[in-house]
Amino acid sequence: MSRLALFLLLGVTCNAGAVVVRDDVDDARYRIAASAFPALVDMPTEGHGVLIAPQWVVTAAHAIAWQPRMNVVVLDGTPRAVAKIIFHPGYKKLPQALIDAAMKSGDASTAMTFIASSDDIALVKLASPVTDVTPAKIHAGALDGNTIRIIGKGATATGATGHEPTGPNRTDLRHAFNTVSSSKDRWLSYAFDSPPDALPLEGMAGNGDSGGPVLIAIGDQWHVAGLTSWKHIDGNPASFRPGKYGQISHALRLGHYLEWIKATMSTGSTSGAD
Repeated sequence: MSRLALFLLLGVTCNAGAVVVRDDVDDARYRIAASAFPALVDMPTEGHGVLIAPQWVVTAAHAIAWQPRMNVVVLDGTPRAVAKIIFHPGYKKLPQALIDAAMKSGDASTAMTFIASSDDIALVKLASPVTDVTPAKIHAGALDGNTIRIIGKGATATGATGHEPTGPNRTDLRHAFNTVSSSKDRWLSYAFDSPPDALPLEGMAGNGDSGGPVLIAIGDQWHVAGLTSWKHIDGNPASFRPGKYGQISHALRLGHYLEWIKATMSTGSTSGAD
């Protein structure tokens, strides 16, 4: 595998998501029923989204930007036809030149800055309203210090070893928990703590399910606070192994985009649409 391929497979811009777990906790404790979060949407091959209105799915823009054409998504085990994809006008693909520079120099900081400045969000309009699944509610309130729940079907591993970039990116549904360390503007962030400082079912995003939900408990319901987006690479991307203890994961903070989401769903604007 080339160094460039390695960089792309690390989940910086194309595959972040899923759940990486503690090495001292049985993986079975992280597995949940496929019906545990009915509003979870499966994109073709890999990647997720969340049903937030009867005819609308929100996802990470980079999770679908690479797909040549997306005609169908799967919700609650049923294929749903796609009518339209609308990218946020502030979404920016990571330029090849920045990838090449990071690999050549062994310093990913410029690429990280670029990714952090992108509006990594898109809306998928379904051809018909969904009547058999209740849409998830968006949480736009305070997040710092709160416990969050991460859901995904992508690559899994433990924090002691991280995961193989070439491992399977569609596995069993898992959840894990973490604590929001910061939430400002576009992003909510959290770190994968190692035992004994970790939560009982601590985990973080792995590879394969970008756009997967980051949830917060509001009463007896789970509301969507964010969408899995990217991991921070500190130093040389060639030696970075995703999913290890101490790493920081960033999720798109939906509260920051609530007005854009409402306006787009209201008008069905095709600005930036694929």
